[in-house]
Amino acid sequence: MSPDLRYPIGPFEEPAEIRPEDISRYIRELERVPAAMRQAVAGLSETQLETQYRPGGWTLRQVAHHVPDSHLNSYVRMRLALTEDEPTIRPYFEDRWAALADASRAPVGLSLDLLEALHARWTFMLREITPEQWLRTFRHPERGTVTLQGNLALYAWHGRHHVAQIASARQRLGLG
Repeated sequence: MSPDLRYPIGPFEEPAEIRPEDISRYIRELERVPAAMRQAVAGLSETQLETQYRPGGWTLRQVAHHVPDSHLNSYVRMRLALTEDEPTIRPYFEDRWAALADASRAPVGLSLDLLEALHARWTFMLREITPEQWLRTFRHPERGTVTLQGNLALYAWHGRHHVAQIASARQRLGLG
C-alpha cells in the first residue's frame, strides 16, 4: 500500500509493452471488480458511506458510484474505437458527476448492480477482440491517442485503485 491516500496501490503507469498474457490478466482483473467493490462496501451503514476516503476527497458512496460511471464511459469509448477510425471521445467532469444526486445520495446497491451487468457485458466483448483490434485507437482530448490495450490496462488498474481507496479508508478509520 502506498502512503499517498489518493493512490493506495500507487498511480497508474502504462506498461511499455502489453503482451497477450497481460491482456488476459487485465480482463480477469476487470471481471473481479464488481465482486471486489461489493465486498469493499459490504456492511457499511449509510452514515459510514458518507465518510470521505481521505481528507478533501469523495465520500465512500461517491467512489462506489464513480466506478460504474467511469467504466461505462470506457466501455463506450472502446466500442467507438472498434467501430470507427480513431474517434475523438468526449471527456467528462468526474467531480461534477460525483456531485449529482445519483452519485452523492443514491443507494450504492444501484451502482453495484450496474457495475456487475456492465462488467459482464464488457468482459464478454473484450474476450472477442482480435490481436489487431487491440491496437485500434481513440483520441482523448487530454491524453492524446489511446490504444484499446492501453485503455484496458488503465481500467484494470482503475477498478483496483478505487476498491483499495474504500478498503484502506475502512481499515484506517475503523469502519468495520
